[in-house]
Amino acid sequence: MIRNIIFDMGNVLLNYDPRLPLEKFAETEADRAVILKELFEGPEWTEGDLGYITVEGKFERIKTRVPERLHGALKDCVCRWHETMEPVAGAQEFVKYVQEKGYQTYILSNASTEFYLYFPRCYDVASFRGVVVSADIHMIKPDAGIYRYLLETYGLIPEESLFIDDRPENIEAARELGIKGVVFDGDFDGIEKKFHL
Repeated sequence: MIRNIIFDMGNVLLNYDPRLPLEKFAETEADRAVILKELFEGPEWTEGDLGYITVEGKFERIKTRVPERLHGALKDCVCRWHETMEPVAGAQEFVKYVQEKGYQTYILSNASTEFYLYFPRCYDVASFRGVVVSADIHMIKPDAGIYRYLLETYGLIPEESLFIDDRPENIEAARELGIKGVVFDGDFDGIEKKFHL
């Protein structure tokens, strides 16, 4: 029996699409391609999720790799990328539904500490029984350690827990520890029916 529902954040609860801040803050497609490569696909993004670099540190490092004329757009993307984050369609309703049905809900997210700035704009953090953000514990999915941390911290039984994530490798890592998992494809109704929630 499922008692716990664990949510990934990006592209499960909130839309994460680097193209949106790039379109908002960078003027040309060529400029967007540069910032995409150096910021969103660069090593500093993962370091941020691991909690090893600050927002300011990201900008200072990355600006050395982009033309000076792009420093303004880069800074906006580094500091304000999350302004374009909106709830995934149906996510708020699904969270409310499972909480009202009595399931304990948790967040398990690869995210920098900026999570605490943007997530509360869309969700009541206090309504989740537990929140694990990778930057706080210096581990990221699919490292088995981050799943163990969640299970041990909140006393969860893996077989009673369902993990919803948009990345297959993260679901596979959860399943290896006995956690039920489903790769999210935008269909909350399908999850509700499949697992009889």
